[in-house]
Amino acid sequence: MSQTLFHLAFPVTDIAQTKAYYVDGLGCIPGRENRHALILNLYGHQLVAHATKEPLIPQPTIYPKHFGLIFTQERDWQDLLERAQQQQLFFREETKNRFVGSPLEHHTFFLEDPFYNIMEFKYYSHPEAIFGSYEYTQIGDKT
Repeated sequence: MSQTLFHLAFPVTDIAQTKAYYVDGLGCIPGRENRHALILNLYGHQLVAHATKEPLIPQPTIYPKHFGLIFTQERDWQDLLERAQQQQLFFREETKNRFVGSPLEHHTFFLEDPFYNIMEFKYYSHPEAIFGSYEYTQIGDKT
């Protein structure tokens, strides 16, 4: 099977501010851009920021809506964490370890961009937990 890429479109209110956050802050590679939209390369996946005049409202919690990446190498997860800290990006939730000591154990942190889009970045200690470990029912944090 050939490589398949993920695509996500999300709302923003200012393309220049979006570019500053995602390119300078998060380290995305910029693609095509106009006054209505910006294409971003986030670790090989396509994000498209679309400008809207609709009011953007923050979610009270990280659920139900957020997006992000699962790193397959802990060092890559750690590198992004350090970059986010150095760039002083807003952590919606600080780094934590979930389900410690179980096959579902993973490291996670949540960022929030200036437009209230929430992103989660994870690294699983046991890769089979990404899609498997069906005998367990825990998913995320209790809400």
